[in-house]
Amino acid sequence: MKTDFLLILGDKSSSSWSLRAWLMLKQLGVKFDEWVIKLGTEQTRAEILEYVPSGKVPALIHNENICWDSLSIAEYLNELFPTAKLWPINQSARVYARNISNEMHAGFANLRQLMPFNLNEFKSLPISLGLEQDIQRIEAIWQECRANYSNSGEYLFGEFSIADAMYTPIVLRFRSYNYKSSNPVVIDYCQTILSNQFIQEWLNSAK
Repeated sequence: MKTDFLLILGDKSSSSWSLRAWLMLKQLGVKFDEWVIKLGTEQTRAEILEYVPSGKVPALIHNENICWDSLSIAEYLNELFPTAKLWPINQSARVYARNISNEMHAGFANLRQLMPFNLNEFKSLPISLGLEQDIQRIEAIWQECRANYSNSGEYLFGEFSIADAMYTPIVLRFRSYNYKSSNPVVIDYCQTILSNQFIQEWLNSAK
């Protein structure tokens, strides 16, 4: 049965941005159709352009609206489902959640370059000062969230939020590159994400 939502995705094994949008919809309990486009072919861009003017995935089509870019989709879903609290209710927590989500969206260039997202390949962790600094910054963010903004629940701000969707692909990168943190907060958070039923569903689909 056709739904009101259509999510345009890239390959589930390699499209971390698609995962973010997909995970938010799953966590909301929204029924949606998905269309997966194979990336890296001569037809990829043309296929995406049939749906999305940016020529990139993911994109969410809902009624007459087209949202592309993971953060744009996140904000749109937050407007549609305000009671789901995709952003924390507390103002200080919400400001911090938006800050770190945008930092993830625009930053961590060394990590993106040296630890490309691929769920079906397992590699050794590259040695790089820039990569080490990126990982240290991510661990500091998670520590800050759990220490200052999470009185209950297992996610960064207690309950699942947009920030968790933004940082979930980092957890999966750690898994692919066998990165083992010594920080108990980081270890626990990674386990929370890896135990999430929807992440397990995504991993199975990506095989």
